[in-house]
Amino acid sequence: SRNGELRQTLKGHRGPIFSLKWNKRGNFLLSGSYDKSTIVWDVTGEVGFVKQQFSYHFAPALDVDWKDDLTFASCSTDKTVQICRVGLARPIKTYTGHADEVNAVKWDPSGTLLASCSDDCTAKVWDINSPRNEPKWDFKSHQQEIYTVKWSPTGPGSKNPNKVLLLATASFDGSVRLWNVANGSCLRILSRHRESVYSVAFSPSGEYLASGSLAGQLYIWNVGDGVHIKSFKGKGDIFEVAWNVEETRVAACFSSNVVSVIDFKKP
Repeated sequence: SRNGELRQTLKGHRGPIFSLKWNKRGNFLLSGSYDKSTIVWDVTGEVGFVKQQFSYHFAPALDVDWKDDLTFASCSTDKTVQICRVGLARPIKTYTGHADEVNAVKWDPSGTLLASCSDDCTAKVWDINSPRNEPKWDFKSHQQEIYTVKWSPTGPGSKNPNKVLLLATASFDGSVRLWNVANGSCLRILSRHRESVYSVAFSPSGEYLASGSLAGQLYIWNVGDGVHIKSFKGKGDIFEVAWNVEETRVAACFSSNVVSVIDFKKP
């Protein structure tokens, strides 16, 4: 609650929970677990309950992401991506293009394109409206595992609809790559990191990108020209980076039990 009281405790998984996402409406909470299942929780009342449990992965579910208030994607170490909908007994789609465990899934702002990334060193973009189960784009130029993908807050369905939609991929090869999903080209290779890149985040305008590596190195990049414009070195590995809404600060959390907040002034 607003005053810090525990409102609900949700029990239903039989193993560690790897991912958690609210839907936009705020009535459902989605979780993905080591127990191979995903659960949609109804949290509108005084007591939260399991609205529906989906048990179609054959191995741990690593990440989940909502498309809309009822439809979501999940990915697993079973190498698949599944799209499910609350109220339907079976997945709407199952994508089987990856050759190794799938680490993350993210919907673009319009909810029509789904990005996934894998230990097979590829990122793939799937078009939910396509009758084919092949990816729209298959990005293969990373040399090591891709841990995360992030869409820019630009293009159709975003607050910046007149800017080009981009996808960022972060890899253990130390590089961040920016992809133009209109034509499938690699727009930028951001290769200043010397260690595995674990986290990336676009600024709210989509004009800047923050990246954090396992060596504790944070960089801020200009998306337009790929130029590195700010550095910060902390102690330990960086697991996540995030912008504030005003685009004036970047936060990074470290394995050394520290959260750093870095001021950012536009060049």
